[in-house]
Amino acid sequence: MNITERIQRLKQEKDAVILAHYYVRPEIQEIADYIGDSFYLSKTAVGLKEQTIVFCGVSFMGESTKILNPEKTVLMPDLAADCPMAHMADEEEIKRLKCTYEDLAVVCYINSTAKLKQYSDVCVTSANAVKIVKALPNKNIYFIPDRNLAHFVAEQVPEKNFIFNEGYCPVHEKMQLHEIQKAKEEHPQAEILTHPECPEGIRNISDYIGSTSGILKHAAESDRQEFIICTENGVRYELKKQNPGKTFYFTETEPVCEGMKLITLEKIAHVLETGENEVQVPEELIRESVKPLQNMLRLAK
Repeated sequence: MNITERIQRLKQEKDAVILAHYYVRPEIQEIADYIGDSFYLSKTAVGLKEQTIVFCGVSFMGESTKILNPEKTVLMPDLAADCPMAHMADEEEIKRLKCTYEDLAVVCYINSTAKLKQYSDVCVTSANAVKIVKALPNKNIYFIPDRNLAHFVAEQVPEKNFIFNEGYCPVHEKMQLHEIQKAKEEHPQAEILTHPECPEGIRNISDYIGSTSGILKHAAESDRQEFIICTENGVRYELKKQNPGKTFYFTETEPVCEGMKLITLEKIAHVLETGENEVQVPEELIRESVKPLQNMLRLAK
């Protein structure tokens, strides 16, 4: 019995389902029951019939899944798989700004810890951030933790007053503008498709800016045959799967999320067999941090 067959057998025995983010390894996406970006996986996690959820992503994703499904067992193949940006906001600064601005809404990118979510009014993903911020009655928006996504949203919602935090995604932040320009020179007919976590200079030369799911949708619907992809390289698997006749280029220094790549088939089989790496979130923290997640699901409908 090979590793894939072993995982399928264990899933049936343990009443388990596998959720995977687009940034994990191709072989993980191949065996997952559901693949998507943060917003899709957040919605999907609610209402699954299986009692055990194996989340192939980074720690904040497992936390969010547990918060939305406290009665279920959520397992992470590797507890060391983390997102540095998820920690890049300060609780004391949030409290200070809430005292400074009477109508402040703390808008928390889902790429954040449960501790940060508990101080927030609503969560957003890159797929729904603009829609949700527009829907808020508040004039003043403190957007945490990602500054690049915050600036992108602020450009789309000029009627709001944004206070910017200084967090960032290391993978997108380190992408080099000159490498993208070089790729464009080599492939002049290619469209540049960019995640809004990228810095402004990269967004400014892009043909399309959107979430991972948005990039996939645009690539599928575009008449172009070539694309330069400015996001984590794990999305290559789904891009090629959906568009076998099209060509996708990444920068010379490929953008790689090391946390996502920690997940392997062997680790998935191990947690299914042993029940190790269960996500634990204290009940009080669940009660506080579930509110902004529920607000997100409500406002994004």
